[in-house]
Amino acid sequence: MGTPGYRDHPVPEWDPDAAVDWAEAEDFLRQYHAENPGTGAVEPRLAEVRAEIAATGTYEHTGDELTYGAKLAWRNASRCIGRLYWRSMLVLDRRSARTPHEICAELIRHLELAGGTDDRSGSRVGRQGAVRPVISVFAPAKPGEPFARVWNEQLVRYAGHRMPDGSVVGDPAQVDFTAALELLGWKGKGTAFDVLPLMIESPHHGVHMFDLPERAVLEVPLIHPEYGWFAELDLRWYAIPAIANQRLTIGGVNYPLAPFNGWYMGTEIGARNLADKDRYNLLPVMAERLALDTSSEATLWRDRALVELNRAVLHSYARAGVKISDHHTEAARFLEHIRREEKAGREVPADWSWIVPPISGAATPVFHRYYHEADQRPNFYLDEEARQLARTGRPWTSLPL
Repeated sequence: MGTPGYRDHPVPEWDPDAAVDWAEAEDFLRQYHAENPGTGAVEPRLAEVRAEIAATGTYEHTGDELTYGAKLAWRNASRCIGRLYWRSMLVLDRRSARTPHEICAELIRHLELAGGTDDRSGSRVGRQGAVRPVISVFAPAKPGEPFARVWNEQLVRYAGHRMPDGSVVGDPAQVDFTAALELLGWKGKGTAFDVLPLMIESPHHGVHMFDLPERAVLEVPLIHPEYGWFAELDLRWYAIPAIANQRLTIGGVNYPLAPFNGWYMGTEIGARNLADKDRYNLLPVMAERLALDTSSEATLWRDRALVELNRAVLHSYARAGVKISDHHTEAARFLEHIRREEKAGREVPADWSWIVPPISGAATPVFHRYYHEADQRPNFYLDEEARQLARTGRPWTSLPL
C-alpha cells in the first residue's frame, strides 16, 4: 500500500489566507492512525478536526501528530539521501515561542542539541560532535494572519564580503544577504568564515538581528591526511547543516518556521560549498598546491583536486570527532532505506539528480537505477519569497519594480 493522498499531485502555490484543505487533513490523520495502531480509532479525531476547520479555518495538531508528521516529512523528502534514519529525528515542539528573543533562544538550543554542545545540567544530548537529526517546529500559519520566520537560508552560514576590486572574501552566495545586513548595522570581522547573524521576523515584533554565540556554532578546522600545506589555507566548515527557510506542511497545516538538520555528507562541503565556481572555488588553489598540469581539461586536474579536497573534509571531521558520512556509505544506506520501505509496502520518492552524489556518481549504487518521483506529504517546501529573503535579505515589498 502506498502513501495515501497527494503523492501524485503537483505542488500548488501556498495561499496563506486559505483555510486548511480538509482532504489533506483527513489523509494525514488516517495515515498517522494506520501507521500507529496504538492511537485507536481515527473517526473521533476526524470529526473533531472537521469541526475545528469549519469554525476557524485550521486545526491544531496534538504533540504526537506533530512529532510523527515531522518525521514523515523527512521520510518523504525526495532530495535527501539520508532518510534511513527518519524515525530517529528529535522533534522539538516550539509552538509556544512567539517573540524574536524567544525564537532565537530556541534556535540556539537547537544547534546545541544537534551538535552535542549543550552543557546545561541534565540536558546534554550525547557528546560534542555526535551530530543528530533535529527539527524545531514553531507556531503554524493561520489563515489571513502574519507568521514568524527566519530569513536565513540555514541557521549557520558564512558571510560574503564584496571587496573594492570586485573580489569576494567568504561565500559569494551570501554577498547580497551580507550587504543587506551591513546596511542594518551588522559588521563582521572581514574573514572568509564570518558567521552570519540570524534575521528573525515575528508578527507583532518585526524583524530582529541576533548574533549566534560561539558555543552554538560547532566548526571544524580543515587539514589533509598527507599534505601539511593544506592547513596553511586556513579553511573550516560548520558541523550542523540546519535548513531554516523551508515550510513544513503536515495535514494541510503549514509551519513556515521549522529548521531541520541531519549531518553532512562530505561531498556537500568538499564537492560543492568549497569547490563550486560560484562558492569558494578552491579547485584552482588545490591544483596549484598539488602542482597539477592545468593546461588541458584532459589531464583531469579538476577531478584530482576534487578528490583531495574531499579527502581533507572527511579526514578533518573524523579527526575532530564530528559526525559526517562519505558518499559511498550513504548511497548504500539509501538503498537499504528503499528496501525497508518497499517491505513496508511504501514507494520511496527520490530525485535522481539530488540522490546521486556530485563526485564519483557512477561508482555508487544509487546511480544505476530509476526512482519514483512524486510529491508525498507531509513534506518540506521552499517558497519563492523565502528564497528571495535568503538571497537578498530584503522582503518583496522592498525590491525595485
